[in-house]
Amino acid sequence: MKGQLMASAATTPSSPTISVNAPTNRQQQDNSQQKDHEREHHDTLLPAPAVAFSHALRSLNDLDGGVGGIGFTGQHNPIAYNSPYSQSIPSTAPGSPRIPPIRQNSGWVTPRIRPHATTLNIPGMTRSRVSPDGRIPERDVAAKLVVIMVGLPARGKSYITKKIQRYLSWQQHNTKIFNVGNRRRIAAGVTHKGDQSAPTSADGHDDHDPHDAPKRAATILLKGKDAPKITLEEDEPTTLDLNEHRDDSAPKDPIDQSAKFFDPKNETAAKLREQVAIDTLDELLNYLLHQGGSVGILDATNSNVHRRKLIVEHIQQREPKLGILFIESICHDQNLLEANMRLKLAGPDYKDKDPHQSLADFRERVKAYESAYEPLGKWEEDNDLQYIQMIDVGRKVIHHRLRGFLTAGIASYLTTFNLAPRQIWITRHGQSQDNQLHKLGGDSGLTERGHYYAQALYNFITFKRKEWLIEQKNKIASSTFPPAPGDHTPPYPELYQELDDKNFCVWTSMLKRSIESAEYFDADDDYDVKQWEMLNELNAGTFEGMTYEEIAQQYPEEYQKRSKDKLHYIYPGVGGEGYLQVISRLRDMVREIERITDHVLIVGHRSVCRVLMAYFMDLTRESIADLDVPLGMLYAIEPKPYGIEFHAYKYDEAQGWFKELPNYRPQRTTDRNN
Repeated sequence: MKGQLMASAATTPSSPTISVNAPTNRQQQDNSQQKDHEREHHDTLLPAPAVAFSHALRSLNDLDGGVGGIGFTGQHNPIAYNSPYSQSIPSTAPGSPRIPPIRQNSGWVTPRIRPHATTLNIPGMTRSRVSPDGRIPERDVAAKLVVIMVGLPARGKSYITKKIQRYLSWQQHNTKIFNVGNRRRIAAGVTHKGDQSAPTSADGHDDHDPHDAPKRAATILLKGKDAPKITLEEDEPTTLDLNEHRDDSAPKDPIDQSAKFFDPKNETAAKLREQVAIDTLDELLNYLLHQGGSVGILDATNSNVHRRKLIVEHIQQREPKLGILFIESICHDQNLLEANMRLKLAGPDYKDKDPHQSLADFRERVKAYESAYEPLGKWEEDNDLQYIQMIDVGRKVIHHRLRGFLTAGIASYLTTFNLAPRQIWITRHGQSQDNQLHKLGGDSGLTERGHYYAQALYNFITFKRKEWLIEQKNKIASSTFPPAPGDHTPPYPELYQELDDKNFCVWTSMLKRSIESAEYFDADDDYDVKQWEMLNELNAGTFEGMTYEEIAQQYPEEYQKRSKDKLHYIYPGVGGEGYLQVISRLRDMVREIERITDHVLIVGHRSVCRVLMAYFMDLTRESIADLDVPLGMLYAIEPKPYGIEFHAYKYDEAQGWFKELPNYRPQRTTDRNN
């Protein structure tokens, strides 16, 4: 029986070779022929290894003995199994205790000298050992960024810097502007005769605060003499009187701030301006390297290669791993230049001065810079430096060698800029059924009072839309250039004939209470209504549908955790969110609001309105989660080249109308249910 089985197994191409004691001559001859046959047909007949292995096991199990000579009866079998797919017997020894990981460096060099990876950091959306809150850790110096502005005066550099600072700060990246012009005004301000010089050390630096840029700037030698004392307590630096006729023969202050101060041939002034720029840069670097900063913006003209080379070398001497990004603002549009000049004439250098003399002096200043101006280009490219060129405030944008998530984010944001006159309205939905019960989240519809609010909102917005159009046309008709004293006409460079064609968008979330609050707009073909999922209310996770009182009673630890840090708190459970998650999902929404030139009304929810208001009003991160945004409040924001114009209105339920709240200031909420 065993011989027949073995012969059958031998004729099967996938069967392993098995020997039983000593084979007979006949068996040897048969086996030899069979092997020759197998070799001839090996490539075509041999099954896949897994199939062969399975077939061999089934053949062996039919025998009295099993694999390795151990039969199913537990008795040893002399059959030897020579298959390459031999199996090992599982170990019955107890498992060894787990050894926890020990911090080490598996690289070739100890300690590690290679900079750490500088990948994306999003507060609330990323987390690591060195950055539990998702911000750029102090260790990752290479992820931090120095932004260096470049451009002639009246090219919108300060406007760009303020927008970048506001956007990055809203994204929870510590960002600060360091304006060289402000330092220059202080450093060039001169006190009266008889004032004593400030005490300085042997190297000419102030003994008390060696990093104070204005004080250090005063130590520059001016033609062999020490600079005069700088009075830091003055709110405004000493400026040139442009209301009086200038007599060139009259004695002049050691340093004035007229156009002659910016002449490249004025070596004394050039040294002062250069030193002020370097000292301001040192303050910026201290902020990034020692004070927890992530982005520092150097706001200055930096109009030639010599100055930019000096700045780059100074940064690399302090910390070679810091990222450097140049942003140049170029303006060819004469309307835009006129608008920017109007702003300059209202600035600190020309405040309350004769507008005609101020304009003439400012144009001379621009000519002084133009004579030595060198745009970004060959030198930056030869040295592999990142730069962005903005032409006419975003109408054309040129990128070079951009690296890093911060640089990419800034570049994307800059493409959304526009100076179109428009209104941005923000409000919460009308009262919902869950609002009546003080429940969190949910998707309930409006109450009867909520529907009345929706109707009043439609009537008021329609009225204000027409009123705004009339006001803009009146301002355009009465504006002059240079502006007369007291003329605060908004300097919009856009074509004003487009005002009549401006659309009005109404954006809601995808929740019933928000959609129903826009039902009257949706019935009017003159409004464009759209629902956005990213405008949905913050998801309370497990606590959806509960009241704050119920949460405090049933989950006291979670309630206390949220009370201590609402900004970073995340609701537990599936889909639970926090304010940082809302900020992250509204990032694209903010870019879209900045991009469009039409009016827009956002009918949102409390957390969404708080986050959007924090962006437009440049609120600190500590204010976002506690900002008072009650039901019935309506906010109007008009972007301006110098910032925003803000108005707040409160719903008068008895009148079915809204009343403006003059001098409204954001405040901390006192009612957790509203």
